[in-house]
Amino acid sequence: VCVQLLTCLVCMCSAVDPVVQGKTRAEQFYRGDSKGQKTMSILIHGDAAFCGQGIVYETFHLSDLPDYSTKGTIHVVVNNQIGFTTDPRFSRSSPYCTDVAKVVGAPIFHVNADDPESVMHVCKVAAEWRNTWQKDCVIDLVCYRRNGHNEVDQPMFTQPRMYQTINKHRNGLEIYRDRIVSEGTVTADEFQQEVQKYDEICETAMRVAKEQSHAEDKWLDSPWKGFFNSGAPLSPLRSTGVVEDRLMHIGRKFSTPPSDFNLHPGLKRVLNQRAEMLNKRQVDWALGEALAIGSLLMDNTHVRLSGQDVERGTFSHRHHVLHDQKKDQTTFRPLNHLSDDQAVYTACNSSLSEFGVLGFELGFSMHNPNSLVIWEAQFGDFSNTAQCIIDQFISSGQAKWVRQSGLVLLLPHGYEGMGPEHSSGRPERFLQLSSDDPDVVPVVKPPGAHRSRKHRLSFMAKFASREADVTPVSDVSLELQQLHDINWIVANCSTPASLFHILRRQVSLDFRKPLIIFTPKSLLRHPEARSSFDEMSEGTSFQRVLPDTHLPQSTSAQTVLFCTGKVYYDLTKERRQRGLDDRIPIVRVEQICPFPFDRVEEVMASYPNASIKWVQEEPKNQGYWTYVQPRFLTALSHSRQIKYVGRSPAAASATGNKKQHQTELEQFLDDAMRQ
Repeated sequence: VCVQLLTCLVCMCSAVDPVVQGKTRAEQFYRGDSKGQKTMSILIHGDAAFCGQGIVYETFHLSDLPDYSTKGTIHVVVNNQIGFTTDPRFSRSSPYCTDVAKVVGAPIFHVNADDPESVMHVCKVAAEWRNTWQKDCVIDLVCYRRNGHNEVDQPMFTQPRMYQTINKHRNGLEIYRDRIVSEGTVTADEFQQEVQKYDEICETAMRVAKEQSHAEDKWLDSPWKGFFNSGAPLSPLRSTGVVEDRLMHIGRKFSTPPSDFNLHPGLKRVLNQRAEMLNKRQVDWALGEALAIGSLLMDNTHVRLSGQDVERGTFSHRHHVLHDQKKDQTTFRPLNHLSDDQAVYTACNSSLSEFGVLGFELGFSMHNPNSLVIWEAQFGDFSNTAQCIIDQFISSGQAKWVRQSGLVLLLPHGYEGMGPEHSSGRPERFLQLSSDDPDVVPVVKPPGAHRSRKHRLSFMAKFASREADVTPVSDVSLELQQLHDINWIVANCSTPASLFHILRRQVSLDFRKPLIIFTPKSLLRHPEARSSFDEMSEGTSFQRVLPDTHLPQSTSAQTVLFCTGKVYYDLTKERRQRGLDDRIPIVRVEQICPFPFDRVEEVMASYPNASIKWVQEEPKNQGYWTYVQPRFLTALSHSRQIKYVGRSPAAASATGNKKQHQTELEQFLDDAMRQ
C-alpha cells in the first residue's frame, strides 16, 4: 500500500518542500520502509516558484543522499505560465520552468491540463517510474490562471493579450464534457448529475464549517497517538539524571573502538583522554553530549543528529563516526553499540545547505514525539540562511500550524576574534520571536487549566459555584508552566552537565517545544568547562540559573554580575586575577527563555545591598540585553536597576580586527569589575 503524503503546511515560496521530505523520511524510517514502498511524497509547486526559489534546488539535491533520500518524489507543477504579474521571459533564464529538475536527471512530463485523460496517463507513468527506479520525476501541468493572483485581482493591467484569449477560452470541465458526451461515454444528464453531487459535497462542508463555533483543542494537529493526555494534569518535571553505572558504561563504550579497527593516532589520544576523564568521574562538552545521547538511546529513544560535518564536529571534538585508516569507507559508530536493545542512533553529515536541511529535520521531528532530532549549524552565524524555516515554521509552529515539534538547534556561538561571520548565532533574533511577556511575572494556572477545552469549561462552571472536584495540579511548578506556555526554549549552557540535562529534558516533558542552544567553541577544550558525575547522576536535573559557588550570599557584596554562556569564564578569570573572588558574585543564566523570574528573585535576595550588572560579549543592540533587561526589572518589581556591560552597539555582529576584538574585551571586563 502506498501512502501518499502531502502536508497541511502550505507556502507559495516552496519553503515547505524539505519539511514534507523530512516527514516522509521519518515515516519510512519508523515503518522500516527502506525502499520507500509504503510511503512516498507528492509536492505541488507553482511554476514561478519552482524555477525561482533556491529551496527547490536544495530539496532536489537531498533526493539521493543516503540519510535524506525518500526514494523518489513526484513533483506536480501547476504551470499557470505567469508569476503573479511577471511574464516567464522576465522570471527565468531557461526555456521551461521545470529545467531545475535536470540537476538530478529527473524525467519531466509536459502535459496539457485541459485534457484530463492525458493528465491521468502521465500520472500513471510518473507513478510507475518512481516505483521502479525510486527517483524523482516531474509532471508539468501546462495550464492557465483564469482570474488574477486572487479572485479580485485584475490581470488585464499587466497581461492584456493573454487574458483576452483566456476570457474567450472555455474551461476544462466544459471541454471534457463535450468530448465524452459526443463520444457517447455518458449523457449530458449523467454528467450534470455528477457535477451536482460534487457541488452538494462542497455545500455541506461549507454549512458544517459555519456551524463550528470554536476551534477544538484536539486540533493540536500533531498526530501522536497516546502522547497527549488531555484529561490529566501536566506531570511534574522529572529528574533527568542517570545512574552512575550507566553513565560509566556509555562513556567506556564511547571511548573504546574495536580492537581490529585502524584508528588515527590523533584520535587514539582523544579517546584515551576521554577514558582518563571517566576515571576522574568528569566529562567535557563532547562527553557530556555523548552521555545524553547514549542514555536516551538506551531508553529506546531514537536520536538523529544532522548538519554540516556533525559526525566529526566542526571543531573536531565529537567523533561519533570513526573512520578506519586502512580500509576505505569502513566506519564504526560507538553509540550504536551500547546494548542489544537500544534505539538506533543516526549521525549524518548533510549537504552544504541550511535552509533545506533544517526544513528536512523539522519535518522529521514532527513524526514521532518519542525521539530527539538535532540540527547543528557549522557556525551559529550560518543559521541566517535558514531564517525562513525558523520564522515560518519553528517559532510559530504551534500558534500558526497547530503542530508541536521538539527539534533542537545547536548553534556554535562565541566571540573569540574570528570576525563577523564566525562569532554570533544571533540570539537576539530568537529572543525577539519569543512569545512571553516581559512585563508580567507568570503564575501557575489554577487546577484543571491544562485539561481539554471541554473539560476546562465544565471545570470553570463548577469552580464558579465552588463544586469543583478535580485532581489539583499544585505540583506544576512555575518552571513547568513557563515551558508549557512558551513557543520555544532558548539556552546558552556553560557546563557539560547543563547540556546533558537540557537534551534529556526535551524527551521527558509531556509536550514538545523547539529548543535553541547556543553552544561553545573555545569551551569544548577549556579545562574549567567540565562537570562531575555528581551533577548528572540520579536525582539531578537542569538548572536554569547557576548561582556563584564562591560567594553564594553576601550582605556586603556591592555588585552582582549576571551573564550567560562562555563569557562567564572570561569574567571568572578576570575576577581571579584581580583578587575579587570574595567580593563580586557571578551568576549564570543557563536558560534565557522562558526567563527564570523566580530564580532571579531568589538569587538577588541573597545580595540585598548589591547593584546588578548584565554582562555580555555581544554588542548592546544584539545578544540578550534587550530581552533580559525588562524582565529583570519585572522580576524585581522595579525595586532595583540593572546596568549593561558589554560591547557598544554595532551594525556588524563582531569586528574583523583581532586587536580591536581584544581591546573591546579588555574594556568591558574592566567595566564589569569596577565596583
